[in-house]
Amino acid sequence: MKDLWDKTGEHLYETGTDRGMVYPADNSGTYPKGYPWNGLTGYTESPSGADETALYADNQKYLSLRSAEEFGATITAYTFPEEFAKLDGSANLIEGVKGIKVYQQSRKSFGFAVRTLIGNDIDSNDHGYKLHLLYGLTASPSEKGYSTVNDSPEAIEFSWEIKSVPVAVPGFKPTSVITIDSTEVDPTKLAALEDILYGKYDDTFVEATPVGTENPSTEGWYEKAGDNYFKTTDTTVVSSKTYYVGSGATEARLPLPAEIITLFSTTVGG
Repeated sequence: MKDLWDKTGEHLYETGTDRGMVYPADNSGTYPKGYPWNGLTGYTESPSGADETALYADNQKYLSLRSAEEFGATITAYTFPEEFAKLDGSANLIEGVKGIKVYQQSRKSFGFAVRTLIGNDIDSNDHGYKLHLLYGLTASPSEKGYSTVNDSPEAIEFSWEIKSVPVAVPGFKPTSVITIDSTEVDPTKLAALEDILYGKYDDTFVEATPVGTENPSTEGWYEKAGDNYFKTTDTTVVSSKTYYVGSGATEARLPLPAEIITLFSTTVGG
């Protein structure tokens, strides 16, 4: 019987946080574009609720009822993307002018993704990882403690308390968080999910065929210089130029639970 415990390779643990992404929600409740979060230092889940209400009958405990569970989390970081600042109640005081902020504005909903590492006694931290996908979030203001530079310098670490309004999950109650374990799921489907979460930017460029009335910059067209492509700033088609469009690249976005179910239920190659 003792061989059932502590088998080689089964000394598992979780550690670390990396590959943070933030996804502002749009008016339809989807998360169409994501932005990388550099300087992420921690992610802590702090669910609450599910409190017991005990009912008694016949001089004994008759039922145990549980209240609804609420999702909560804390995100800590040394810095944050500009797109998150907008969700965190700040805005540019002058439209089109960066660097001048006004605060205490409306806080907007967003999604969040972060990766935590899975280790074991053989592979150490390289055994695998979990993706944590969070939905319907809003952030409380962070504390900012500034102090003088001294002989023990420290960077300010920002912290946000996160609450959520759960989103629909076909066949289940609404949820705020989904996790995907890389050591258990199909690696091909996991790679497809990560292409969605992080985006694909390995464009294959093909020549565009302008009609002449397009705005190349808003069309997302490219110009070529040597072997490199760059997004054009032309607002009208310049007849002497050749424009290109990228095929295969996709913006990072956060898929809703229904799409994740479809992705991992589909036969590979089907």
